[in-house]
Amino acid sequence: MPEKKDEKKEQALLAECQKQKEEYLAGWQRARADLLNYKKEEIERMGEILKLAGEEFILKVLPILDNFEAAERVIPENLQEDGNVKGLLMIRAQIRDFLKNQGLEEIKSIGESFDPNFHEVVEQVEMKDKASGVIVEEIQKGYKINSRLLRPAKVKVIK
Repeated sequence: MPEKKDEKKEQALLAECQKQKEEYLAGWQRARADLLNYKKEEIERMGEILKLAGEEFILKVLPILDNFEAAERVIPENLQEDGNVKGLLMIRAQIRDFLKNQGLEEIKSIGESFDPNFHEVVEQVEMKDKASGVIVEEIQKGYKINSRLLRPAKVKVIK
């Protein structure tokens, strides 16, 4: 009889150990899954931070590009073929290409209908032969990055 009692105790103890083992294993598996999810979320967060830092950098470079384009508009005809001028325009093209490779896109404005999502009106002008709300001049180029607005275009529209 004592053997049966000991055997029952051992069976109960073994069952309790099995139960604890399964609880510990399940807890360990949950903790491991939580850690893997945390790592994945942190990688995504770091990617977003890097993306925002890249956008901030691009926003700081855009005024340089604006100045190159303003300078290009006022270059006299007789200097268009000058080697120094061509060199400066090459630098502008390199900056544009670099920004394009970073996902930057220009917002088309002139001749388009005003869209408050992409344009900012700085002046309204009167024109008899054209429809109201059409953009006639771009004061400052607007840009999107990865299909998201980075900087709205500043424009003149018809009243």
